[in-house]
Amino acid sequence: MDAARSPVSEIMRADFVSLREDDRLDLAEQVMKLGQVRHLPVLDASRRLVGIVSQRDLLRASLTSVLDFAAAERHTFLRAVAVSEVMTREVQSVSPDTPVGVAASRMIRHRIGCLPVVDEDGKAVGLLTETDLLVAAYLGPARGGSASATREMSLPRPGETG
Repeated sequence: MDAARSPVSEIMRADFVSLREDDRLDLAEQVMKLGQVRHLPVLDASRRLVGIVSQRDLLRASLTSVLDFAAAERHTFLRAVAVSEVMTREVQSVSPDTPVGVAASRMIRHRIGCLPVVDEDGKAVGLLTETDLLVAAYLGPARGGSASATREMSLPRPGETG
């Protein structure tokens, strides 16, 4: 089968880290550094997609405040800002059955590095990144995303057990 016509569900990442709107930017930055990720979907309590935070959003938030942050000042600033204040709210997304070629074209057209994958209820079920597209294109679907793993990874909140 032509890879461009395959559904996104075959190459998307079903395991992904997400944030909530009331999380702070310092948490987003730490997760991005630890997990070496550049995009974090923001989900509500029902796992519906409400936004996305990217490395670009973090940089923009830092630059609009003070250009010359010391490391401690930057951390203090990021800890004081809620994800909801900088996240992109109008998020491009796709459904699991969207053809990979359509998703890739959308990413190119909008100059974005990932597309959240949502079901018919708007609940996040995966994430499609530039890396997923490259792996699928050059290494084949067997080495592509992690569609067989369906659990969502989210950070435990104070008082929650994981």
